[in-house]
Amino acid sequence: MNSESIEQRLAKAMAELEETEAAVARAESELAHAEATVRSADRSVEVTVSAQGDMTALTFLDDKYRTMPAGQLAASVLEAAQEARARMARRVMSTFEPFTHANAEAPELTGFDVDWNKIFGPGVLEGPKGDRRRGSGRLRDEISEDPED
Repeated sequence: MNSESIEQRLAKAMAELEETEAAVARAESELAHAEATVRSADRSVEVTVSAQGDMTALTFLDDKYRTMPAGQLAASVLEAAQEARARMARRVMSTFEPFTHANAEAPELTGFDVDWNKIFGPGVLEGPKGDRRRGSGRLRDEISEDPED
């Protein structure tokens, strides 16, 4: 039988909870100004996103954009933005991952469940993209018109 009284266990759990709250606040503060910057595979654009996934900067590099077809430029921007968001999402996940585990010192603090797919989308958990298409010049989605009646 455990020799700790309920009051001692409660005080210990409260101290652990306060420590966890302080650690979460530090993590939130760290991420408040975090950014991820990614260049497209064709090195024509660079995109920066915030921890929330908002695009904060878009830079066209070396005047390459001037000679690119619109579809290719759009694909380069989207590619860089998606990869930057994925990198930032993985950073957020790794920062908060320790808080998802039970606390060994206070088993009453079980950690919290996070549905990362719901927050960031399923592509984030796949890791960095390994199969970049270079110079395809096409958008990944096609737009098709409905036939007129």
